[in-house]
Amino acid sequence: MNVLTDPAFEPSPEPFSVSATVSLQERRYRTLKSGDMFGVFDYGGDLLAGPGSTNGLYHCDTRHLSRFDLTLGGARPLLLSSTIADDNLMLTSDLSNASASDLADAVLDQGVIHVQRSRFLWNGACLERLLVRNFSNSPRYLRLELHFDADFADLFEVRGMRRERRGVRLPAAIGADGVTLSYIGRDDRVRATRLCFDPAPAVLTSGRAAFDLELAPHGRAGIFAEIQCAPDGEPERAPRLAFFAAYVRAKRQLRAGAARRAAISSRNEAFHEAARRAARDLGMLVTEKPTGPYPYAGIPWFSTAFGRDALITALEVLWLDPALARGVLCYLAQEQATEPDAASEAEPGKILHEVRGGEMAQLGEVPFRRYYGSVDATPLFVMLAGAYLERTGDLEFARRLWPHVEAALGWIDRRADADGFLTYHRMTEKGLANQGWKDSYDAVSHADGSLARGPIALCEVQGYVYAARLAAASLARHLRLSGRPAALQAQAERLRQAFEARFWCPRLDTYVLALDGEGRGCEVRSSNPGQLLMTGLPGAERAAAVVRGLMSPRFFTGWGVRTLAADEARYNPMSYHNGSVWPHDNALLAMGMARYGMRAETARLFEGMHAGSLEFDLRRLPELFCGFRRRPGQAPTSYPVACSPQAWSAAALPALVQACLGLGFDPAARTVRLVQPTLPGFLNRLTLRNLSLGDARVTVLVSRRQGEVSVSVVERHGSIQVATAS
Repeated sequence: MNVLTDPAFEPSPEPFSVSATVSLQERRYRTLKSGDMFGVFDYGGDLLAGPGSTNGLYHCDTRHLSRFDLTLGGARPLLLSSTIADDNLMLTSDLSNASASDLADAVLDQGVIHVQRSRFLWNGACLERLLVRNFSNSPRYLRLELHFDADFADLFEVRGMRRERRGVRLPAAIGADGVTLSYIGRDDRVRATRLCFDPAPAVLTSGRAAFDLELAPHGRAGIFAEIQCAPDGEPERAPRLAFFAAYVRAKRQLRAGAARRAAISSRNEAFHEAARRAARDLGMLVTEKPTGPYPYAGIPWFSTAFGRDALITALEVLWLDPALARGVLCYLAQEQATEPDAASEAEPGKILHEVRGGEMAQLGEVPFRRYYGSVDATPLFVMLAGAYLERTGDLEFARRLWPHVEAALGWIDRRADADGFLTYHRMTEKGLANQGWKDSYDAVSHADGSLARGPIALCEVQGYVYAARLAAASLARHLRLSGRPAALQAQAERLRQAFEARFWCPRLDTYVLALDGEGRGCEVRSSNPGQLLMTGLPGAERAAAVVRGLMSPRFFTGWGVRTLAADEARYNPMSYHNGSVWPHDNALLAMGMARYGMRAETARLFEGMHAGSLEFDLRRLPELFCGFRRRPGQAPTSYPVACSPQAWSAAALPALVQACLGLGFDPAARTVRLVQPTLPGFLNRLTLRNLSLGDARVTVLVSRRQGEVSVSVVERHGSIQVATAS
């Protein structure tokens, strides 16, 4: 079968999209993450997974706990407050009793019992403490119950996919102080969840733990629970001791991660909180792998390793955390394809798109066990490799990485068409129809709304290839590889010339979205050309035209730039890719604007994104939001199933800071440079703490007074300089 021409492989409604029956915004939730585990809880800390609910405790793409809810005296308690700690480690819910009767049949007036419910995730377990206090002047005899269940649903089931057959639930194993719930999947793997309690419950069944509490006037009692996913043997210690010991270790790990990164602070308290939340979200989403830190894409749908997402996230925050880029490069080099495999769309040299560990992936019901269906991850890998050397000067690492860079370039060369353009077309009917960052099935269309047929050459991907070849030329020059830099530069220039001739559309005054399989341009105005700017491919005049279009009312909502212009046939502000606003897309656009010296436009984007962040829960920018126009007194319109937090969205505010300040690094001169630094209107002072070059660090204050922006050094450790240029 020829997958390049078979109509069965043309774009069609995407079977792997998130099917929403209930908006995530309708069911407010709290998220925690540690390593390969994450939890989605309601504000009271309960898990009540029903139809359309994402609630659950997940490990490696499987819901290991679908129910975990609390009752007092047989009734659900009343929610008083719900707080996620500033460092994203602990969820604390304050609860109180509803009117009921206690175990002695005495009337329990509303609001006399307080329950502080605290939990965090660590090392494959969820640890919880319930602190119960009696605020009445009488003793109280109270039953507290925890109800639990595990449906062991695959994450893709939770997302809306239906399965004809599932595995088998095993009988619960009940002990004196714990229960183990197990499931044998159709992949023959046993997935287990162990719940352990301290003190031992008065009643323990396969779905309920009951504790009979005797509370003196103004007395208190504590209950501890530990929920382990796929436990290996018995717990090493009682949940009470495990709670405090694990909390100390988790705090230490968070501090270690924060210490290696630069930080942003401001006297503008609203921005300071938003920037701090972005940093903490990114810290939470990072998973420590043997190859180094790696940012998982987002919660709840994408809490796993993605190639494109991690590469873009690392580029956005390279200035403040180069160790993250190193970890991403190491992991993706390790996972780089070496053999062809149509089922996973792997080809030698290609960079990973996605990894999944759930039952459906293991069985091939979804193709994402180890999936390479991405056209842009490979050039982005080379781009990040070059940017990392430029940021750090780490030539030894570049030398070790070079074989993987060459393999990636080889794949690009083999996959390019006769004009040198990098195209995609899925190799399997189970694969993604579109394989750029806008990967929904309807994301690439013509002016009349008809979907483009492949092979498709996306405009921004050609920019990535151009930048990748220049980055590789720079790497080769530093590695003293004779002849290679000139050859790569010549390739890049040929691509640039061909691109300008084929992709520019005078009627639109911008670049076409893509070329289809017949070489026809997709003449729609999209945000994709904005990402070309960060690659440096367009000339100054055409770059200015692209920015004029993107900052016009057909694109710019006041919060940010839409993915598709409001006058296009497929425009829908509530769609995933055809009119919504993506923070990372806007951040990359801002980085490109800064490259062309467009500081005023960059500051305008920064203001919109910052204002939007203040309207979302926890001042957290989500994966995307709807592309409706900004109106006085109204918040941005939420997208119903957007991930929050999302790594490349958390990285957007730091990227916008860098773009406005023109921040760059010269490792050879041990100098931090700020070129035409600009502050948006809502900021008068901005402090960048612990900017690093090697083992040297500097803290810089950027301030505005009477319209003039100045830069001063606050603190310096080691040999490092700060220079500004206008």
